[in-house]
Amino acid sequence: MAEPLPAPQLGTLTWQPAAEHLDLLGAPVAAAVASLTEPVWVAAIDDDAADTAAFTDVYEVPLTASANCVVVAARRSAQTTMAACLVLATTRADVNGLVRRHLGARKASFAPQDVAVAESGMAYGGITPIGLPADWPVLVDAAVAASDLVVIGSGTRGSKLAVPGKVLAALPGAEVLEGLGQPVD
Repeated sequence: MAEPLPAPQLGTLTWQPAAEHLDLLGAPVAAAVASLTEPVWVAAIDDDAADTAAFTDVYEVPLTASANCVVVAARRSAQTTMAACLVLATTRADVNGLVRRHLGARKASFAPQDVAVAESGMAYGGITPIGLPADWPVLVDAAVAASDLVVIGSGTRGSKLAVPGKVLAALPGAEVLEGLGQPVD
């Protein structure tokens, strides 16, 4: 049997194998963890520190090691496509440009909070690409896919996941896009 991988050293958090701590994950995320290509890690956090700026301040995880998942509603005629965009926390998703064109939409915008929560089955502030509905495109910025390890949501506000970028690039429905994450002005 293979030796277990050592826990990552990211910030001040105590990381544990996510597959052994499913109670820390949102239900859709917990259901999807077993299908991942490599182990991922989970750390419990304070719900009030789930938003990126607070999280990086409180737990000393660099912004460059964090990624944000935003839910987009792309519309063409009467058809709406939900999609997830995963970009480094130092960037913002190019929703009105690259995302709109890539999805073949006339209009693309951030999904309303209540729609994002209802459609994903995850808590706002904890929505993550792992465990999303199978028909959602998961657009992953190339910089995220190239990361050794990136911190993302866990489906709840009470924990975070540390995941290799290549695992995120291999998710069902995932497409790696160069330039998805644009520098923040």
